[in-house]
Amino acid sequence: MMFTGIVAGAGRIIEFEGNDVIRIVIDFAMVSTEGLEEGASVSVDGVCLTVVDIDNQNISFDVIPETLSLTTLGEKIVGNWVNLERALKMGDELGGHLLSGHIMGVGEIIERTSGDDHLDLLIDCPDDILKFVQQKGYIAIDGISLTIGEVDSGGFALHLIPETLKLTTIGGKQLGEHVNIEVDSMTQTIVSTVERVLEGRV
Repeated sequence: MMFTGIVAGAGRIIEFEGNDVIRIVIDFAMVSTEGLEEGASVSVDGVCLTVVDIDNQNISFDVIPETLSLTTLGEKIVGNWVNLERALKMGDELGGHLLSGHIMGVGEIIERTSGDDHLDLLIDCPDDILKFVQQKGYIAIDGISLTIGEVDSGGFALHLIPETLKLTTIGGKQLGEHVNIEVDSMTQTIVSTVERVLEGRV
């Protein structure tokens, strides 16, 4: 399944329980569930999850320990809001960039500057992710397709417009909070290919 990073809206976690496998139930009041079926894929803060139960607008997902440990879903509690996007269907408009919903790693917000109509964030992330981050390129943060601002050894900048802040949860993120990162697959392929060539492995 593929996604575009164009978030349909936010949903609130109303249940988060379990021992080994965690059952997460999300209220889809702000996102259409028309045609949604068990087994369908949904991006939840950028993480591809499978629908296991539908109770009106309350949609359930089962999450394994590995997913919880490698993404920010392991930090969630009841009452938290998450970004939601249903999987891309044939014929749908591609408004962002293609995403798999497979999180590459987690970043941390280390600077936050807000204005009347914008929000600027600086994200610190591991070096094995940062090498795929290119200024003016694309990246998905918590499932949101965004254009990358300045990049240096300290991380990368995001400059967020009012529409993004209105439709997603990112405007509520504070210093020290974590975000899920999925890099652009095309950039990742190009950088990895160049690395192999330089290492003489091609």
